[in-house]
Amino acid sequence: MDPRNQPPGAWNSSEKSGMVQPPPPAYQDIPTGYPQSFPSQPMPQGPYAQGPYPGQSVVAVQPTAFVTAGPLANPEPDYMCYSIFTLLCCCLPLGIAALVFSCSTRNANYSGQQALAEKNSKTARTLNHVAVAIGLVFAVLFIVLEVMAMKNR
Repeated sequence: MDPRNQPPGAWNSSEKSGMVQPPPPAYQDIPTGYPQSFPSQPMPQGPYAQGPYPGQSVVAVQPTAFVTAGPLANPEPDYMCYSIFTLLCCCLPLGIAALVFSCSTRNANYSGQQALAEKNSKTARTLNHVAVAIGLVFAVLFIVLEVMAMKNR
């Protein structure tokens, strides 16, 4: 029978019973020879204790990563900390540019683009060196101007 040609509510109950899945198998006792309980870790006590269910053992598995060769075996330095220091303490515009190139170096290292990572690493290092030099020049110039201003008073 085609259910599309029937009016709503005119289902045959025998058709419905044919679609029901069989019940799950009955509970079985543990066969002889098998241990009745498995060793587990001591159960923590208290109202907020979390731990394994009684009779369940805990197995801790740690993932491993093998890096023997390829782009991640010898990544280019990204100078991220140096860029953040330059950004905050020396020269803001050059520090921002150095930070962008540091992030690009890190992304290129992770994606396996060794040539791009090397180019971005050198650019970030150069920008950081220039920013530190500019910061030092401005600091020395500020100190000299302050000392001269104090002498003129």
